[in-house]
Amino acid sequence: MANFRPPLPRSLYGRAALILIVPILTIQLVFSLQFIQRHYEGVTVQMSRGLEIELSYLIDAYDADPVRAEEIASALRLDLVAPAEWPFAEDRRDLWDLSGRALISTLRDGLPLLAVDLQNNDNRVRMLMQTDRGPINISVERRRVSASNPHQLLVLMIFTSVLMTVIAFLFLSNQLRPIARMAQAAEAFGKGRIIPYRPRGALEVRAAGAAFLEMRGRIERFIEQRTLMLSGISHDLRTPLTRMKLELAMMEGAEVADLLRDVQEMERLVDEFLAFTRGDATEEVERRNASDLVRQVVANAQRAGQAVTMGPVDTDAVVPLRPQAVTRALENLVTNAVRYGTNARVSLTGTSQNIRLVVEDDGPGIPKELRDEALTPFSRLGKERDPNRGGGVGLGLSIAADIARSHGGHLRLHESADLGGLRAEIVLAR
Repeated sequence: MANFRPPLPRSLYGRAALILIVPILTIQLVFSLQFIQRHYEGVTVQMSRGLEIELSYLIDAYDADPVRAEEIASALRLDLVAPAEWPFAEDRRDLWDLSGRALISTLRDGLPLLAVDLQNNDNRVRMLMQTDRGPINISVERRRVSASNPHQLLVLMIFTSVLMTVIAFLFLSNQLRPIARMAQAAEAFGKGRIIPYRPRGALEVRAAGAAFLEMRGRIERFIEQRTLMLSGISHDLRTPLTRMKLELAMMEGAEVADLLRDVQEMERLVDEFLAFTRGDATEEVERRNASDLVRQVVANAQRAGQAVTMGPVDTDAVVPLRPQAVTRALENLVTNAVRYGTNARVSLTGTSQNIRLVVEDDGPGIPKELRDEALTPFSRLGKERDPNRGGGVGLGLSIAADIARSHGGHLRLHESADLGGLRAEIVLAR
């Protein structure tokens, strides 16, 4: 019970419709109840009192002269039957006959009324009266003593309410549409795609849209400046490293080989660092079949002599992506898999919402409590991952996770059920 939440609509359009419909229905309900009470009961009581006066006069006339009473009843448009034939011993009315209750109560206050029958097919009020000459049966048209059903007014009220609700919802939709478009633009930008967007709508919505465009522009400028800066860093770092390699190549001695390995390791470190920071900022998004990328990565790994096999591949995996970036992420996962294990397997599965690029190995894996730490840059979880002992620099998983996030997806780390090592999944939305 503590976690119970009312079943409210989750979309903005649904909640807006609820905000519109609930007040209108409440107003209609309150107005209808008050109208029924006033119209059905109040007016019926007034009309019944008028009939009560006529019936009192008719009863007095019947006690004095029955023949004269019949003439009076005819003049008053009342049907008089004496002696009375009455098959019922109590009042009869339908439960939903609200005006009938007020009618019977009013007539009983001032008349010698024995029973009233409101359940008949001819829409008449039949009354059994007690007189000095015995009971008599008097009937009158129902419309003379009861307020008529206000069908036209109720229908007009409902029609007007529905019409105004539709008009209000159209106006509200016109205000909500810019918010939905801004949400689409923000979602696309989160997935690395840029779609045209121009602020529209009310002042507050325009202000939010302008703030979003300014934020998107700042992020794009930051990525562009970072890319340019890293290009300069790459050039500045590679030049002295190249000179050091040339100088070491012309030197002799046992320590030269160690220094040359250090320089090569520095080059590899710079390359991976630049790949991590550069990401996929310079590549455009296009719709590609991810199965082609998987086959290409596996083929390249096999040509390089790596023990990489192809698992199940869903051929219907067309998604918007940056091919070079996704290929780089897969290659990083495959490189990690064959570095820490002896065999690796790459597979591709898909659903209607997303695709999963899966790389599994038979290595030592990563403990569950260390998997989040493994996704941080320059993270080395054990001695076997020491770069001085053949390990990486701690950027392979970080690069893959960063590329997955730039596509609106994520990288998951699990234990491989078949191979026993690490299972890395890149999940991309369709």
